[in-house]
Amino acid sequence: MFPGASPGIWVDRWRDRLPDVPLELIPTEAADQERALRAGEVDAALVRLPVDRGGLHVIPLYEETTVVAFGSDSSLAAAEELTFDDLAGEILFVPTDDVLGPLEVPGVVAARGPRPQTTAEALETVAAGVGIVILPLSLVRMHRRRDVAHRPLVGAPASAVALAWLAERTSPEIEALVGIVRGRTTRSSRG
Repeated sequence: MFPGASPGIWVDRWRDRLPDVPLELIPTEAADQERALRAGEVDAALVRLPVDRGGLHVIPLYEETTVVAFGSDSSLAAAEELTFDDLAGEILFVPTDDVLGPLEVPGVVAARGPRPQTTAEALETVAAGVGIVILPLSLVRMHRRRDVAHRPLVGAPASAVALAWLAERTSPEIEALVGIVRGRTTRSSRG
């Protein structure tokens, strides 16, 4: 489970349907999610796409809105949503734990100096009124700060989230989890 993931409803359904089968949630950084799967440290994982699908079963679940985060006093807060053109001249901070990958944003100024190590550090920097960060909405919510505002970024790629597991490790429990995340009911013929 990567930062920002909210599997609560699926956990509740698991416990209702399989009360005798323990479900352990293991936090995993997005950069380490695929390695943890392939090393057998986790049976299945919520992952941010893309991942190397070789040897994996991958079920896309949803896409997250990409937002721009900035200090709450910024003039960017006046808009309901932002476009790439609105960001011209802004200083862009990209943390080393960035999950969106290389993102072309014409007209922005790359931040100088060392990159923030984490999303939380990047948000702390923009809270001081210096620059912007572009990230999935769930990460802004996870690191909620009163001094940081955010707006949807029109035209930005969404961050896709999927359930993945090693194909060779498919089991009845994995199949049950697939049914749960796909919204199948207990009465479904597929479980």
